[in-house]
Amino acid sequence: MNIERCAPEKIYQNTELQGLISALGLGVRDEVFDLKSLRYQRIVIMTDADVDGAHIRVLLLTFFYRYQRELIENGYVYIAQPPLYKVLVGKKERYCFDESEKEIALEELGATAKDDNDKPVKKATIQRFKGLGEMMPQQLWDTTMDPEKRIMLKVTVDDCALADQTLGMLMGDAVGPRRDFIVSSAEGMSFGDLDV
Repeated sequence: MNIERCAPEKIYQNTELQGLISALGLGVRDEVFDLKSLRYQRIVIMTDADVDGAHIRVLLLTFFYRYQRELIENGYVYIAQPPLYKVLVGKKERYCFDESEKEIALEELGATAKDDNDKPVKKATIQRFKGLGEMMPQQLWDTTMDPEKRIMLKVTVDDCALADQTLGMLMGDAVGPRRDFIVSSAEGMSFGDLDV
């Protein structure tokens, strides 16, 4: 669903958003926000760690920012941080949240060291999670859901304003700003940054 181009009444007719609004106990846009009707003290957005998950997260943040901003202003919205990789070297494992963490883990676990014949001293097994459904239940608990270990980011109005602005630029009608953003972002990217 493209939030940028939807009229508010169409957004509230979306089946997924209707389910979310109902589950949370929220009213419709422009209704007075009533904290007593909110069914949960935390709303945690947990999406896949890849680009598709990031897109869904931005759409949800944009929805909350534009149509349920009080949730963000009152500190109810959080983002869960599932890992993108699991690096296993011998019996040591490390979960990594992006490409740079994976490279650091490989180095720290000794998988980048090479012998005189330029062969790796320690073999590494790297598992890339394409989605939350690819993780075993225990892995998901250990990395993303366990209150003792999980990483959750509290969403601020500034975070959502930036997401809203970026979404508007990338999905809007003006080609120039979108092209400039893509060109400037591409300069610092490597092939490993792409989700292919």
